[in-house]
Amino acid sequence: MCAEVLRAADPEPECAHCGLPVPEGRSRFCCDACEAVWHAIHTCGLAQYYALREAGSAGPTPARWTGKGYGELDDPSFQERACAAAPGGLRRTDLFLEGVHCAACVWLVERLPRLHPGLVSVALDLPRGRARVVWDPEKTALSSIARRLDRFGYAPHPFRGAAAAEHARREDRALLIRIGIAGAVAGNVMAIAFALYGGILHGMEPAYAALFRWSSLLLALPAILGCGSAFFRGAWGALRTRTLHMDVPIALGLAAGLVQGAVNTVRGTGQVYFETLCTLVFLLLVGRYLQRRQQRKAADATEMLAALAPASARLVEGDETRDVPIETLLPGMIVEIRAGETIPADGIVLAGQSDLDTSLLTGEARPVPVQRGDAVHAGTLNLAALLRVRVEEAGEATRVGRLLRLVEESARRRAPIVQTADRMAGWFVAVVLVLAALTAALWWSRGPANALDHAIALLIVTCPCALGLATPLALSAAVGQAARAGLLIKGADVLEALTRGGRLWLDKTGTVTSGDLRVVDWAGDADVRMLAAALEAHSAHPVARAIVAAAPRQIPAGEAVETQGGGVHGRVGGRAVCVGSPRFVAAHATIPAPLAARSETWSADGHTVVLVAVDGIVRAAAALGDALREEAPAAVARLRALGFRPGMLSGDHPRAVLAVAEKMGIPAEDARGSISPEGKLQVVSADDRVVMVGDGVNDAAALAAAGVGIAVHGGAEAALAAADVYVTRPGIDAVVRLVEGAHRALRVVRRNLAFSLLYNVAGVVLAMTGMLDPVVAAVLMPISSLTVIVSSYRARTFPPCR
Repeated sequence: MCAEVLRAADPEPECAHCGLPVPEGRSRFCCDACEAVWHAIHTCGLAQYYALREAGSAGPTPARWTGKGYGELDDPSFQERACAAAPGGLRRTDLFLEGVHCAACVWLVERLPRLHPGLVSVALDLPRGRARVVWDPEKTALSSIARRLDRFGYAPHPFRGAAAAEHARREDRALLIRIGIAGAVAGNVMAIAFALYGGILHGMEPAYAALFRWSSLLLALPAILGCGSAFFRGAWGALRTRTLHMDVPIALGLAAGLVQGAVNTVRGTGQVYFETLCTLVFLLLVGRYLQRRQQRKAADATEMLAALAPASARLVEGDETRDVPIETLLPGMIVEIRAGETIPADGIVLAGQSDLDTSLLTGEARPVPVQRGDAVHAGTLNLAALLRVRVEEAGEATRVGRLLRLVEESARRRAPIVQTADRMAGWFVAVVLVLAALTAALWWSRGPANALDHAIALLIVTCPCALGLATPLALSAAVGQAARAGLLIKGADVLEALTRGGRLWLDKTGTVTSGDLRVVDWAGDADVRMLAAALEAHSAHPVARAIVAAAPRQIPAGEAVETQGGGVHGRVGGRAVCVGSPRFVAAHATIPAPLAARSETWSADGHTVVLVAVDGIVRAAAALGDALREEAPAAVARLRALGFRPGMLSGDHPRAVLAVAEKMGIPAEDARGSISPEGKLQVVSADDRVVMVGDGVNDAAALAAAGVGIAVHGGAEAALAAADVYVTRPGIDAVVRLVEGAHRALRVVRRNLAFSLLYNVAGVVLAMTGMLDPVVAAVLMPISSLTVIVSSYRARTFPPCR
């Protein structure tokens, strides 16, 4: 109770749901969506959500409540394509949920089955925002479940890659089973090996030694031949295609060790190497599993980009409308898009005029007016009024769909880097095989068993574990430290690319600027700001929100009439006030020459100009733009010192881009405005050593095509999925920390490689001179790997961000 009194007394009360400031004129909530979600949570008795969210230190996040009916989810064609049968007559599907950001969201979503009859379970994957929903179709409909999720502020979208995800899930499950079996066998065989080694030192009855040998062999067979069969298949495939890669020495070492160990087990003399072989299989399978997860990032990008398009469209049929799945749209159909909804397909406006938020595709910060005859694109947001659009392109043929394909193609173009690494590995493999054969030949005159022992010792001691771990382990340790510092890196190879310098292209809106329209300049009477804000408070337009935010305080307004695409006029305190574009205000008032000249200058610089007239005379003018982040100029200078040549790519007006570039010290020739997503892709693809920093879906293709794509805080989900790095904090100073940390990580890599090379050279010399037998080689191999591990994880490559 005391807390509520204090909050009420606070001059800037916080929203009861999201914690953001409450605008003047509202009581407890910052917007209608937060109020609706708050009531839904409390009505269902789930108020504990707020305590969990506070305990998890989740930041303010306003609710998004669409109020949609989601009838398209019950369409038979959608049910057949996106839903699957579950045991007991149940149904199952996956949904992307907007707005999930913390453990409290997981708690809230997974409590829904207790409240919704017929909903069996909801399992939420927080990092991906994907919910697995299981329900009884006899008791409830999927649309009803979706409406319940929407009421809680988690707008659901169908997951359009269910079949591929299920196939990948089965493959992962099979690989994890093999890893589990190999790990269990390795542990047991290692325990038996300890007993055998103890017997060598202190003596052991022959019967017990034979028992331990045969037990190790029987346990090792399923691990090496079953779990490790992938390495034998890979080696056989490499030999058939006359290529060499790391599977060849691995398979050869496993086979030689298994055969020699089996022969020695039957003979009852000599050494067995089953514990080393089983441990090697286990570690290699773990590495392969991690590699598979990295390779799936491109598929995740496709899923996220597809989720940005709406799941349904409102189809116009005569005088009626109905919701249909977006997949059923065909050219020639007419769809209706209300204010606040996303356009579902590319088309031509048949009726209505409105403003669109096209930042998804173009990066343009200012709303774009459209009217009858104008082309509109899927994925853009209708801000102001109802539109009717004739569909020209739908689905994959839309501009968003084409961007999706560009992301996939750009990701595949990185394959030559992998081929180069394979060729380097092939040389290493060839040298190891030649040295092993040479060792066997040198010692053959002293007996085949002796020669085989030394050759196996060489194969084991030069096992690529230490050399193979030198680079990826140091980089993976650096990636982990970077994550704790707020830099989420998807692939360790990114760090190496960041140390090479080269071109650095920066998106403007939301990257080096705040991403929101703000009043950046004001001319005329400052007192009329409150009059303008009083009228604009009635509108949800981005320009109106900027005018309201710039006012020192708000005063109540009387009647207000909004003209779409122009502005608003009405009465405030008995005075006639008109706020809007120069063309709109000129029809209602006289514009003094100084303010007219100032407005023309602002327009030439790419700013949005708003005039304020009082009682028939323009009293003030405002320039709206995107404010530059304070740290951006210093960060650009530091990146230049680290070997990069910074430039700017933006869909904004060229003059606005040049103005920002001048403040950041970027030459005019490196600042390009009015550039489309396809144009960004073309610029980025023109050079191999390119780093792209962006935050929107319009940047997704360029982020995927660049040598390194960096998505900054606040970016769209598709950009995050397509990028190599996601910066969790706003501002490009984090990019500086990323590059500096990459240089430190590469120094650790070089140190590890030097040790590994020295180890391998020493091991080869010892094995070829007969000073190293397989048992000692088996002991030295994990010691070398342990040294690399300690070296990697003790290095401080990315200090925690203060």
